[in-house]
Amino acid sequence: MVASPPHQVVSELTDSIPPRRVQAIVGLRLLEMVRDQDLPAEILDAEDPTQTMPRRLGLSDVVDRQIRTYQKDVKKGVRLADSEVMDLFRLVIRRPDGDEVFYGAGRLLASMDRPSQWTRIMPQRIQYALARGRVKRRLKRLFGRRLGGFGRGPFTVEGRGLVFIESDPGGEACAFLSGFCQEILEHTGGGAVQVKHSLCQGRGDEQCRWEGRFIDEPGVEIPSGADSAERVEAG
Repeated sequence: MVASPPHQVVSELTDSIPPRRVQAIVGLRLLEMVRDQDLPAEILDAEDPTQTMPRRLGLSDVVDRQIRTYQKDVKKGVRLADSEVMDLFRLVIRRPDGDEVFYGAGRLLASMDRPSQWTRIMPQRIQYALARGRVKRRLKRLFGRRLGGFGRGPFTVEGRGLVFIESDPGGEACAFLSGFCQEILEHTGGGAVQVKHSLCQGRGDEQCRWEGRFIDEPGVEIPSGADSAERVEAG
């Protein structure tokens, strides 16, 4: 039997190892939201909720240890494999409040690089452009690749086969990007914002679409957008 050349062996080993592209802060924020959701609304001074309340996932030793592990990974700049992140998403999907967890985690991750206050006095067309740029750059840093693209309209995010759909065929995990976009738009414009998840692959649509707008009055609805000028699949 002829031995494989050294470079071929190294190549085969490398190909078998999944890339670690996702920042550990994504896993940390998801588990922190799970923990926060499971904390009771009121705790008596002498009460230990882990003993007096039914066991909840967010208050378990397993989640606490993993949160501390991710905190260390964030400081070290460790990245996670897609499979690990998808497992976390599936864990959240099984919860009745999963959409709240995803939405909150998205907002937390988007709030990490808030823009300067001066953006709030810029014309809205400039604010939309700044918000689109922040979404694109921040998602790429977090997930180690480009996620989706932009369609027609002032702020329309679109994509196919995103990690949210891969981990959740039902589309509940798409609330992650809804919260992400909401946070970025609010801090870019400084006023009321509405984000609508108008299309979802989990609901049988061809792609996912999020449409966001600055609004002057509560209750202003976002009309359904036209077909996108640009459709970009997830990298």
